[in-house]
Amino acid sequence: MSTFKDKIKLKYPTLSSGHKKVGKYVLDYPQAVAMKSASQLGQDVGVSETTIIRFCYALEYSGYSELQAEIRQFLIFQKSSFQDYQAMKAGEANQPNFFFQNMQRDQAHIQKIIEQINEEDLYRVAKKIYDSDNILVAGVRTSFAVAHWLSFALNIVRGNAHLVQPGVDDINFLFSKLNNQSIFVAITFHRYSSMTLDLAKLAKKQGAYIIGITDSVLSPLEEFADTLLPINLSSTSTLDTGPAVLSLINAIVAGVAVIDKDAFDRRREGYEKFNPGKFLI
Repeated sequence: MSTFKDKIKLKYPTLSSGHKKVGKYVLDYPQAVAMKSASQLGQDVGVSETTIIRFCYALEYSGYSELQAEIRQFLIFQKSSFQDYQAMKAGEANQPNFFFQNMQRDQAHIQKIIEQINEEDLYRVAKKIYDSDNILVAGVRTSFAVAHWLSFALNIVRGNAHLVQPGVDDINFLFSKLNNQSIFVAITFHRYSSMTLDLAKLAKKQGAYIIGITDSVLSPLEEFADTLLPINLSSTSTLDTGPAVLSLINAIVAGVAVIDKDAFDRRREGYEKFNPGKFLI
């Protein structure tokens, strides 16, 4: 059953600019919507009460009261994504083919991303990365593993990629080298990291091209991204989205690798010939 969040994200590209403002506010501040009248909400968003009502109609609600009632129910019964994850796995534990079912779910999530992402955006991202002279990748908490893999893989096929680690790196030094030939890849999902957003803002100010990998076109990362790759798997837990996100970034890495096959072969050969021997023992 789709929630008000699902409906807003599904309809968002076709909404008017006024309705988009309302939708973003509802997603960001559901607690406020649960308590305010349509007139009060309109004042907060900066639109008329009529716009609020028409927004509800656009989402196929009978009116504001129906939307508000659903939001109140959501706030009362909402659980963390990890609770959903645990409950789902526990419910499947005694079913046959438990492991295969989970792998098939990953398959379905990847297929959903294929249907959502514009392939032209992937071509643009791959070409921008290939043409760049400096690539920074940032992601913290649940996004860290994905960011680490992307920076590692890009270093193999392209070089000049660096995983940004605040608290370890000299941020001033790293970002002082950014310019309009640089790429900054920001990866963040719901409960968006303010650190990643701040780094994206700083990279934008330095003239870097910003690639955003996130969970929705309504993500705050949209404000800074030159190309946004939204992965709308909102009904699943963070743990369940990982394989699909990895599939997307592997597709990007593959796109970078095939732009210049000879250059990639030279990098691969050098990588395979290097043998540090005892230094890694």
